[in-house]
Amino acid sequence: MRRSEDRNDLQNRLFQFAVEVILSVRALPKGKEYDVINYQVIKSATSCGANYEEAQGAVSKADFANKIGITLKEMRESNFWIRLIVAVTKENKEWIILLNESAELKKILGSIYTKVSIHR
Repeated sequence: MRRSEDRNDLQNRLFQFAVEVILSVRALPKGKEYDVINYQVIKSATSCGANYEEAQGAVSKADFANKIGITLKEMRESNFWIRLIVAVTKENKEWIILLNESAELKKILGSIYTKVSIHR
């Protein structure tokens, strides 16, 4: 049997991802264009964890698959905004780390979604 912290590893990673995005946004330059980007990346990054949390309380396999699908879509959006931030900022070490994490999380969520969608 897996330890409870192992079962919650993805849940913890999604939570930490959202926290790191929020903290990293605080260091971005100020300006109208960044206001839009900041809002969008925080919205999508926090939505990933929230939808995954909802998936844990799913009432059916179809409901679980739907919530995981939404989580995956939000992670894809987060990845887009992070790629944009990396492209327009000069000092982006933290954002490159977040870009790599979002890519890994996309793969994990994609794998889960594929498995649950096949078994619906």
